[in-house]
Amino acid sequence: MLTVNKLIPHGQGLAPVLLKRAASVELDWDVRQKSRFDATDSLGRTLGVFLPRGTVVRGGDVLVAEDGSLILVKAAAQAVIEVRICGEHGQAFDLMRAAYHLGNRHVQLELQPERLLLEPDHVLAEMLRNMHLIVTEAHCAFEPEAGAYGEHGQRHEHGGHGHGHAHDHGQAQQPKPAGKPVGIAIKAAAVPHVHGPGCKH
Repeated sequence: MLTVNKLIPHGQGLAPVLLKRAASVELDWDVRQKSRFDATDSLGRTLGVFLPRGTVVRGGDVLVAEDGSLILVKAAAQAVIEVRICGEHGQAFDLMRAAYHLGNRHVQLELQPERLLLEPDHVLAEMLRNMHLIVTEAHCAFEPEAGAYGEHGQRHEHGGHGHGHAHDHGQAQQPKPAGKPVGIAIKAAAVPHVHGPGCKH
């Protein structure tokens, strides 16, 4: 068994030629949300994956084995429920409302512009049909939303690349309200702390 204990999110920093030469492994969502599992890669090798607790493996991530070899992770196709707007009398807001109600139930959910994907659940499927949405069974890769505090250092996906960022939107020091003594602190006007190069922790 080949031990794997390192993961490179989306193969960041690796040359494309290395990724082309790498072995691959197809994993469904049930396996990829575990930090410890066994798998077989495209070369027939048995992998023993031991990642830090709470690690979630995404399609496109790269596992690094103890011998230095790279294994590209592919999200395996699996059974899912596909939710779409009714073409006759639906509207975009219907899909947003469905995502809200599913989120309230802490359902693992993949958000796409024209559809939602979730794991099979006949109770949820019936609820969505009662909301006048089109619910069908599908078989495809499943990559649920990571959430605002998701894995890989709050990675945001934009066009296939990931990056983390702090949203300060260029806020400068807030001016002191006119007529207020200098010694009075107004907490509501405090500038939010942003983690950046100058941060000391």
